[in-house]
Amino acid sequence: MRLAALAFLVSSLAWPKTEVVALPGKSPLVNFRIVFRVGAASDPAGKHGAAALTAAMLSRGGTKSMTYKQVVDALFPMAASIQEQVDKEMTVFSGVTHIDNLENYYRIFREALLEPGWREEDLKRLRDDLINYLQITLRGNNDEELGKEVLYNEIYRGRPYGWNNAGAVADLQAITMEDLKKFYREHFTQANLILGVAGGYPPGFLDRVKKDFAALPAGVEKPLKLPSPAPISATRVVMVEKKTRSVAYSLGFPIEVRRGHPDYPALLVAQSYLGQHRQSTGRLYQRMREARGLNYGDYAYIEYFPRGMFQFEPDPNLARQQQIFQIWIRPVEPPTAHFALRLAMFELNRFLRDGISEEAFQKTRNFVSKYVNLLLKTKDAELGYAIDSRWYGIPDYPAYIRQALAKMTREDVNRAIRKHLRSDRMVVVVVAQDCDALKRQFLSEAPSPMTYNAPKPEEITREDKIIETLKLGFQPENIQIVPVEKIFE
Repeated sequence: MRLAALAFLVSSLAWPKTEVVALPGKSPLVNFRIVFRVGAASDPAGKHGAAALTAAMLSRGGTKSMTYKQVVDALFPMAASIQEQVDKEMTVFSGVTHIDNLENYYRIFREALLEPGWREEDLKRLRDDLINYLQITLRGNNDEELGKEVLYNEIYRGRPYGWNNAGAVADLQAITMEDLKKFYREHFTQANLILGVAGGYPPGFLDRVKKDFAALPAGVEKPLKLPSPAPISATRVVMVEKKTRSVAYSLGFPIEVRRGHPDYPALLVAQSYLGQHRQSTGRLYQRMREARGLNYGDYAYIEYFPRGMFQFEPDPNLARQQQIFQIWIRPVEPPTAHFALRLAMFELNRFLRDGISEEAFQKTRNFVSKYVNLLLKTKDAELGYAIDSRWYGIPDYPAYIRQALAKMTREDVNRAIRKHLRSDRMVVVVVAQDCDALKRQFLSEAPSPMTYNAPKPEEITREDKIIETLKLGFQPENIQIVPVEKIFE
């Protein structure tokens, strides 16, 4: 059994409330994933960005005895670093080092998390980093990630998930060192802690780690209680006005399915068939890119997947109580933008109506059963997924999926599609220039015929005639145009 093979150990032993996920092995590398069950969803009102800035101060702000430059200089010969990742309900500090450098690396890693430096010059530098990320990296340089993040903000507006993990510009500017110290005291506790260690660490090392982190306050376990997302009574369109040469779309709606839900494995197969991330096998990819050459790719998701344009597999430790179904249409040229959205909706409607065929089900199930192994191709990923499985209360992830796939039928998948997915009552985010003109096209419902540089098969041209007049049904009162400068402010 894979669970035993991985030596997946979860304990709370002598240190109250602290959970431990250990994957001992013979590798000369030792991986750390120190997870706190707190994230951006716990940012105080008016202090959005507190979780991200606190985490940055720990991993990139120096320690009590070492400046950040001294930390970097010490880690450089080890080819090592300390990384942080902040999501809605998890904050992760990770790193890897060779066994020969374990003592020196762990000394710095431990002190960074347990005895941070809290220097004002680091706060200024890291605050500027987060603001630049929001204003320049997301708003200015990345239409695709911008659209996806705006989609989440819109779906969860007014809820604890309703702002970017990095925070908001005005709030970040107002956060003080005392705010960060308070956030650290209240949330970085043993009650919120999961210690993850993997690799060839020596006997007794894990006990030392547990003893060291017992220095954190005991804290009180307070599971995050989330209100349901606000109901979406009609499709809402948010158009981000920006100087850009293309049009990017992200569209979706909340779903109640997450890992551990009875329909999660079936919906995973459905999502893979419709649009497996960065794979050419998905239906959306085949019909939008392969058949028509509209863009670079088109994908579907049932879990949060940030940084998707940079990587093929999702990062672990983005566990959430609430998820959305999402379709990501990578940028298209403005003349084809109206048609591209109609085509995506046409394919989604067909998916909902027809489901997945037996042949497609067999192929997709086989793909998913193998793909889950790729998710755990490194020890760091194994450790991350083991922690996520503990968080969700499920077995080892590959075993959990393969066991479900073994007894799954095509009807299980189609029933999950009919139950959880829809093509109305969603949020559509558009990142484009001259949004007013595109809005008029949407509302006019006028035909949006496609032209090609080379002849297309009759099946495609015949289908295009149907798609070019597909009614989107958007209402003027449900379309909002927002200047990009206002996003994340």
